[in-house]
Amino acid sequence: MEFEFDKATAVLETTPSVLEAWLGNLPEEWVRASEGEGTWSPFDIVGHLIHGEKTDWIPRAEIILSDRETREFEPFDRFAMFADSEGKQMQELLDSFADLRQRSLDRLRALQISEADLDKTGVHPEFGTVTLRQLLATWVVHDLNHLGQIARVMARQYRGEVGPWHRYLGILD
Repeated sequence: MEFEFDKATAVLETTPSVLEAWLGNLPEEWVRASEGEGTWSPFDIVGHLIHGEKTDWIPRAEIILSDRETREFEPFDRFAMFADSEGKQMQELLDSFADLRQRSLDRLRALQISEADLDKTGVHPEFGTVTLRQLLATWVVHDLNHLGQIARVMARQYRGEVGPWHRYLGILD
């Protein structure tokens, strides 16, 4: 499927409600569970998504669309959520994410991005030159990736409980 702005934003709009429906009323044992040392829980993932809303997607899109001579992105701290989310509850994170995502989508639409704008470029600290189209497509896939990660982390909590059905549950491998 080729990138289309409206189809991309349709996915981005759904992520907060998916997370709210999925995680909003779960016991702490589910939202704080991980796959072991050095892995992320659903709580950590929502914190990571919040940090991205604040420092990644829209700020980088605005850099690409700016009149700056150099359009270099600031490095993204993939682990900032550990400090930022400390002492918070899941519902607080979910509410914050929903608010920030709505603001991001409002800002994105206000940019009135044209087809030509999608080919404008910025400079990623690791990947070099990237287009706005790639950045926005990555934002969508990033959401989907982390939704899949949440499903995997949660499913693996019952890895030892499913008995012989394990062989039919690829998410457990």
